[in-house]
Amino acid sequence: MRKKLEFGAVWLLVHALGALPRGVARGVGAALGAVAWVAAPRLRQVGMRNLELAFPEWSEAEREGVLRRVYRNLGWQMAEFCQMRKYTRESCAAFIRYEGLEHYLAARERGRGVLIVTGHLGAWELSSFWHSLMGYPMAMVIRRLDHAGVDGLVNAIRCLHGNRVLHKDDFARGLISSMRKGETVGILMDTNMTPPQGVFVSYFGRDACTASGLARVARKTGAAVLPGFLLWEEAERKYVLHFGPEIEVKADGPDEEDAVTNTARFTTVIEEWVRRYPDQWLWVHRRWKTRPAGEEPIYRRR
Repeated sequence: MRKKLEFGAVWLLVHALGALPRGVARGVGAALGAVAWVAAPRLRQVGMRNLELAFPEWSEAEREGVLRRVYRNLGWQMAEFCQMRKYTRESCAAFIRYEGLEHYLAARERGRGVLIVTGHLGAWELSSFWHSLMGYPMAMVIRRLDHAGVDGLVNAIRCLHGNRVLHKDDFARGLISSMRKGETVGILMDTNMTPPQGVFVSYFGRDACTASGLARVARKTGAAVLPGFLLWEEAERKYVLHFGPEIEVKADGPDEEDAVTNTARFTTVIEEWVRRYPDQWLWVHRRWKTRPAGEEPIYRRR
């Protein structure tokens, strides 16, 4: 019964927000974000702790201002997701554009596959959806949602225009196969991991256990690797899908050494983008939870 109620609530939210005009839906999303700010104090504490670690020079008021905008942006993204079923190229042209598409097209032209380094920055759900709507479908490496019905509903929307899902619990073979076919795969690689799937690299000056699978597949297949983020540009009142220049992949050393080196390179690029758009990253995630052996926990124990 509980699972049926959960699915019903998500279904109702998706259809209710999807039926509203886009501007109204975004307003409702922002309001829900403000409610979440009050209703989820533990997440708020994690966000403030992370901002303290990343930007020690900021005042507490500055950190709080950034975190409040994070909640607003998450509300906006929820609204955009609920609206996506009715989006067309023509309707999206009013509020989304590309920057650096030539980097992506050049990487794809090589024919050895493209790995998109991305993260929970900006409107990541809308990013791959819009790219597929523009004629560039891709695969996405994601974690299965706990509720099978909700997982199916969400994936059905994600894949409306040719995208497909690679689940994290068995993505390695699918990823290598996709690269051999010259396809594109996006990977969110800014979440906390545990060894052996994760290796420790620097993120905002602190060791962060980071997924190394992308680095290993890139080295094995020769796929092109480049960053891609859909970010809200306040001055334009638009989202911009940014593709950065291709990231060089080191492939001349021992496997494990190259895996760490390349994972560090990809993580540095993510950090550079987060520093440019700090109010659009998911600071409420415990990114530094896994610590090297013998190191004290960063977050307060529950």
